[in-house]
Amino acid sequence: MQRLMLKSKIHGATITDKQLYYKGSITLDKHLLKAADILPGEQVHVLNLNTGVRFITYAISARAGSGAVVLNGPAARLGEVGDKIIVLSYCQCENNEARKMKPSIVHVDDKNLLRSTTVVLKQKRKK
Repeated sequence: MQRLMLKSKIHGATITDKQLYYKGSITLDKHLLKAADILPGEQVHVLNLNTGVRFITYAISARAGSGAVVLNGPAARLGEVGDKIIVLSYCQCENNEARKMKPSIVHVDDKNLLRSTTVVLKQKRKK
């Protein structure tokens, strides 16, 4: 059996720009992509904390250290500059591997610069 599991999350990033008439989706600082193990072109889910809107798109790499979080194309209609978002990436795993998954959580500061990366540890179930 295969399971779709959370691989990584960029938490609390701030939208810095919108480009409605641009090919693409969401442009993210290369440092954030690397920290979250997201490749350019990889599917991501974006959750807007200000509006509750959720959408699926793909990642584009911006200059490392730029702090860029840019909604492009139709996605530009789904958020405003200053909105806080969460970017999620997933992976498909065999059942045994899925049970061992530990997603990376990337935390950013107010300028979308990497603050920390943590790995969520599997919690033991109470009997």
